[in-house]
Amino acid sequence: MEDSLPALASVCESPALLNFCTDDSISAASTSDVQDRLSALELRVQQQEDEITVLKAALADVLRRLAISEDHTASLKKIPPGKGPAVLREALSMSCIPNGGAMIRKPSHGSVSVARKETFSSAAKSGTEKKKEKLQEVKETKEESESNDHSHHNQQNQTSSPCPPQATQTQRHTPESKSFAPTKSVKRSQSNNWESSEESRHKLIRAATTTKLLSKVVKNVEKHKEPVNSPAKGPNREKNSQEGEYIKMFMRGRPITMFIPSDVENYDDIRTELPPEKLKLEWVYGYRGRDCRANVYLLPTGEIVYFIASVVVLFNYEERTQRHYLGHTDCVKCLAVHPDKIRIATGQLAGVDKDGRPLHPHVRVWDSVSLSTLQVIGLGTFERGVGSLAFSKADSGIHLGVIDDSNEHMLTVWDWQKKSKIAEIKTTNEVVLAVEFHPIDANTIVTCGKSHIFFWTWNGNSLARKQGIFGKYEKPKFVQCLAFLGNGDVLAGDSGGVMLIWSKTAVEPSPGKGPKGVYQISRQIKAHDGSVFTLCQLRNGMMLTGGGKDRKIILWDHKHNPEKETEVPEQYGTIRAVSEGKGDQFLVGTSRNFILRGTFIDGFQVEVQGHTEELWGLATHPFKDLFLTCAQDRQVCLWNSVDHTLEWTRLLDEPGHCADFHPSGSVVAIGTHSGRWFVLDAETRDLVSIHTDGNEQLSVMRYSVDGTFLAVGSHDNFIYLYTVSDNGRKYSRYGKCTGHSSYITHLDWSPDNNHIMSNSGDYEI
Repeated sequence: MEDSLPALASVCESPALLNFCTDDSISAASTSDVQDRLSALELRVQQQEDEITVLKAALADVLRRLAISEDHTASLKKIPPGKGPAVLREALSMSCIPNGGAMIRKPSHGSVSVARKETFSSAAKSGTEKKKEKLQEVKETKEESESNDHSHHNQQNQTSSPCPPQATQTQRHTPESKSFAPTKSVKRSQSNNWESSEESRHKLIRAATTTKLLSKVVKNVEKHKEPVNSPAKGPNREKNSQEGEYIKMFMRGRPITMFIPSDVENYDDIRTELPPEKLKLEWVYGYRGRDCRANVYLLPTGEIVYFIASVVVLFNYEERTQRHYLGHTDCVKCLAVHPDKIRIATGQLAGVDKDGRPLHPHVRVWDSVSLSTLQVIGLGTFERGVGSLAFSKADSGIHLGVIDDSNEHMLTVWDWQKKSKIAEIKTTNEVVLAVEFHPIDANTIVTCGKSHIFFWTWNGNSLARKQGIFGKYEKPKFVQCLAFLGNGDVLAGDSGGVMLIWSKTAVEPSPGKGPKGVYQISRQIKAHDGSVFTLCQLRNGMMLTGGGKDRKIILWDHKHNPEKETEVPEQYGTIRAVSEGKGDQFLVGTSRNFILRGTFIDGFQVEVQGHTEELWGLATHPFKDLFLTCAQDRQVCLWNSVDHTLEWTRLLDEPGHCADFHPSGSVVAIGTHSGRWFVLDAETRDLVSIHTDGNEQLSVMRYSVDGTFLAVGSHDNFIYLYTVSDNGRKYSRYGKCTGHSSYITHLDWSPDNNHIMSNSGDYEI
């Protein structure tokens, strides 16, 4: 019995049990599942709160009884037989004392965790103190009178009946509680008490395990909602006074402790509503051209429409203004302009929201003047994303054709104003790059992609496919783009640099082979070295083609002879989109995310530019309207936030991940993915210094307020400190901060430059 309490404590504090109670990975597979389980768990905890409180009280009482019984077992061996019954009766009497004030139920925002800690740790550790107390009482019992008839009568009743609920701890010091009882009663009680000791121990361990699990659940689910007070009690007094008050918040399903500042007496007094002010998007830097096509158009309003991320931008390059359509919830992948040049359709990819719930791919049709959404199409229909889309032309844009990114690349035709799906069919398991409605034949839809071009006959809710016949011509690896000639022929550009003219020929079909007429190649024209990536038919009937490899833009006359050509400079990348501009101008989107405006005579002018890969680092100048960005493309760019122009750019040896300006504004520090960091002159972009800390990605660079220190946060869980001199041009290693159990995500200096506050990947503060 002496080892029972340590054994119980080891069970309650075992690593397996604690890991089970606190392991977030159990439900981390899906954030949506976490939210559902959390809601259900909160409901269960609320329903079982009273049972948990009673269970904890009962367990504490059992622990107290067990400790008392152990004490008196040792005491009975040392005292004369005549004295034993009174001591045992006293133990039985004390075992019926109800749980004290510490177990009284607290308000929902009270100290749940503190009460729990006292239930297990205090009760488990109090055995030694109780032994001393009982030995002292045994000595007092020896000195008391051995004959008291009235007390003798009362003790007989107490021995044979349960203790009344009104009994309190003061009963231990009354003469009645120290009187003798008949030896027979004592023997019976002692026998019954120890017969089931082994069974009681097993029940106790099971109860302790269950209570520990429930206590952990209550702690993780309930206590993040309300401020938790930590009153000082008993052995926890010093610990609680150091910790102070705290609240718990859930971040991505993980409970995080947030300590309330020591100068705040009541957390409820500082809780405020969200401010009424809202942020408004002012400017978007960049364009998505690297992995998209045919996504730059000029609107009648004089604005260029294009997209990047989930934002569709309408940019007036003459007035240097932007407007933004913000209806999408994830990255936009394709764009189509209605024949009226006012309404626009954009399709997005699938994604997840901030809570982990899935965001379905869909198409939004919206007004480019008012920026209001007219219709949302295809929620729950498309898979993975929308690859390409087009408005019908022969019927004034009543219908919308969509190809999704599923394995079968489903083609669907919609009456978009009624939000109704008219027809649906599988196209091919190969990549589909474009879909277009025939401008003259309202019942014909053309799709193209890897090693194919399909001509679809649309009749009501059915679609019939006819494959283009290459015949004697070489079948290309990809048919890249489509356009239509005035006589109804279809013009296609392929990956071999060839333009193919498809004409519909009247051929008698074989029985059961479908309607008359198949599309065959009537003419083949060599246009570019490399692929013909885009086609653009001008208002005057002439054609522009853009080469994907030779970077040439060629103007073709009505007889498909080359008339003019120009070449896009290499630093802008290859051509991804070409569209007609004002007058003799044209717009070009490139693979390095530039939008150029140019003519065959004057060349090109950059209108939009941005990074070509993921942007990781961002730093603002301490007193100028400038900010710096660095990205996976190894480019470092300094931008003017007033003119929305690029001041300068520099190519690093490796991708940049973080940056910060020195308070003087003279230099900027840039951290990379390999542990190296560079210091550049903010005016001349010259290299000032190079250092290395560890061999993992650097995630944050931060100068102290006075500029005398630099802190470098790394993915190796360390923060490296440097002293800074000569206005940010000289650095000396000062020390290293350790303690985080995950990679550093953010850090900040205190105004007095003496303290650093940091966060890590596991949400430590």
